[in-house]
Amino acid sequence: MITKMKKVTFLVYHKEYHDFLQDIRDLGVVHVAERQQGTPESAELQDSIRLSSRFTSTIRFLGSLGAEPAVDAQVSPVKAMGYMEEVDRLTAEKSTLGQQLQAYSKERDALQAWGDFDPENINRLHDKGFIIGFYTTPEGSYNQEWEEKYHAIIINKISSRVYFVTITRPGEVVDLDVEPIRLPDYSLTQLNSLIEDTHQAMGEVDKKLSEIASVALPSLKAAQQDVMSEMEFSKVVLNTEQTAGDKLMLLQGWIPAERTEELDTYLQNHQIYYEISDPVPGDNVPIQLSNKGFFAWFEPISKLYMLPKYSELDLTPFFAPFFMVFFGLCLGDSGYGLFLFLGATLYRLFAKNIGESMKGVLSLVQILGISTFFCGLLTGTFFGFNLYNINWAPIQRLKDAVELDNNDLFQFSLILGVIQILFGMVLKAVNQYIQFGFKYAVATIGWILLLVTLGFSALMPEVLPMGSIVQWIILGVAGAMIFLCNSPDKNIFVNIGLGFWDSYNMATGLLGDILSYVRLFALGLSGGILASVFNSLAVGMSPDNIIAGPIVMVLIFVLGHALNMFMNVLGAMVHPMRLTFVEFFKNAGYAGGGKEYRPFRK
Repeated sequence: MITKMKKVTFLVYHKEYHDFLQDIRDLGVVHVAERQQGTPESAELQDSIRLSSRFTSTIRFLGSLGAEPAVDAQVSPVKAMGYMEEVDRLTAEKSTLGQQLQAYSKERDALQAWGDFDPENINRLHDKGFIIGFYTTPEGSYNQEWEEKYHAIIINKISSRVYFVTITRPGEVVDLDVEPIRLPDYSLTQLNSLIEDTHQAMGEVDKKLSEIASVALPSLKAAQQDVMSEMEFSKVVLNTEQTAGDKLMLLQGWIPAERTEELDTYLQNHQIYYEISDPVPGDNVPIQLSNKGFFAWFEPISKLYMLPKYSELDLTPFFAPFFMVFFGLCLGDSGYGLFLFLGATLYRLFAKNIGESMKGVLSLVQILGISTFFCGLLTGTFFGFNLYNINWAPIQRLKDAVELDNNDLFQFSLILGVIQILFGMVLKAVNQYIQFGFKYAVATIGWILLLVTLGFSALMPEVLPMGSIVQWIILGVAGAMIFLCNSPDKNIFVNIGLGFWDSYNMATGLLGDILSYVRLFALGLSGGILASVFNSLAVGMSPDNIIAGPIVMVLIFVLGHALNMFMNVLGAMVHPMRLTFVEFFKNAGYAGGGKEYRPFRK
C-alpha cells in the first residue's frame, strides 16, 4: 500500500528563510522536491562532501582496528576534527615508518651474504691505503687468477653465486667483467636493531590509534551526521527558487496526507504563506510504503527491485503469500525450516537493542521458516531423513493426508505458476483501470477471459466442453476485446495489428513463464538429495571406534547440513525473487521507478 501524499508549496521572505528551513528540518516531515533543471554547484556543498568523505574513511579505518569501545567514551562532535587530524598524522607517521622498514629490510637482505661486519673497519682499511671492493658473480664465471692479481677472497657461496672481495692499493685498476656491489652503511647488527626499533615505533603508533578508536568513534559518527545534515540543508537551499527580485523564496515539497495537520499547525503559528494540494499527473511524487503486519515484512524484498510509481498498485501485499510458499518449496526440508524459526525466535528473545528494521527481518525469517516446515511435510523430509518411514500412527495419517510424490510436486509447481501469472494479469487490468481508465484494461481482461476459458474447458470438459457453442461465444468476445481494444487511442487496423503482435508475445512468452516455476520443484528436490547424501557420508565415513566414531559422525552431519542449508537458503531467496520480479511483475504490468520518500530532517 502506498501512502497518500500532498504537495506543499512555501513562499517565505528571504530574511526569514534560514530560520524557516531550520524549523522545517526539526519538524522532519517534508520531502523537498528537486528542481527539474537541476541544482547549481555550491562550494559549501562540495566542501561538506569532501569533509564527509574524510569522516567516512576515518571511521572505516578506526573500525577495522577492532578496538574495544571505552566505557566512559563521550560523544563530542567538536572534538571530532582533532581526532581526525591526529589519526591523519599517525597514519602518515606509520606510512613513513613502513617505508623505512622496507628500506632497512632490503639492506639487510643485501648484507646477509657478506656476514656481520662493521663498515667502519672498511673505512679504516681505506685510511691505511687498502681499497676493498665487493663483487658477486655466477660460480662458473669466477676466475682463480683474480686471487693473484687483485687478492680476491671468496666470502660466501649461495645458490651457485660467489660473493667475493678484492684488496688493492689506491691507483690500481680492477678490471673485472663483474658489476661491483655497494653495501649499506650499517652492519647486520645495526640493521637488525634499526628494524626492531622501527617495529616498536609502528607498534606505538598502532597503540595510539587503538586508543583513539576506543574513544573517538562515537564523536566521529556524530560529527559525520552533522556534516550530512548540513549537506542536506545545502541541497534544500539549492532547490529553492528565488522570486520577486530575490526577496521571496519558493520551495516545493511532499508530505504524507496524515501529517498535514501537524505541518498546518506550525505554518499557521508562524504566519507563512503556503498551499497544500493533491498531486497531478506528471508529478514525481515520492513513495512511502505503508503495509502493516505480515505484508510489511516483505517490503525489503520489494525495495530490492524498485519502488512503484505513485499511480501504480503496490504489489507487495500481492506477491507476499506466493513468495512465502515459494521459499518453503525451494528449501523443502522441515528440519531446516524449524531451525530457521527457532534461530530467529531465540535471537529476538535474547539479543539486546534490536531496531525495528531488524525486528522486521527476524519476523520475515520466522514466517519463511514456518512455510518451509509445512512445505517439508509434503515430502516428509527432516534434515535429509524421511519422517514417513517412521511406523507411528499419527505420522502415517499425516503421510496419507499431505504427502506428494515427485510427479505431484512437479505439477503443483506448474499450477502455482499458472495461478500467479493469471493473478498478475488481473492486477495488470486493475492497474490499467486505475491509471488510465476502463477502456485501457479491456484487452487485458480479454486475455484473462480467454486463458481461463481454455483452462476451464481442459480441466472440466463436462461443465464447459471444448468446442461447444458457449465456449466459442466466450472466445469470440475475448478475441474482440484483444484485437479491437488493445490500444484505444489508435484506429481499428492498428489495433488488429497490435493484437496479432500481442498474441505472438503471449504464445511464446506465457509457456516460458510457466515453465520457469519448475525451479520450485527442482531446488527442493536437489536440496533434499544433498541432505540425504550428507547423512550417508556421516554414517559411512565415521570410523569404527566408540569415541572417534560418534565425533566424526556429528562433525560431518553438522558441517554438511550447515553448507547445504547455506546454499539452499540462498537459492530459496534468489529464485523466488526471480519469479516475482520477472514473471509476476511482467505479467502484472509493473513499471516501477518511484523515488523513496526521504523527509528533510536531522
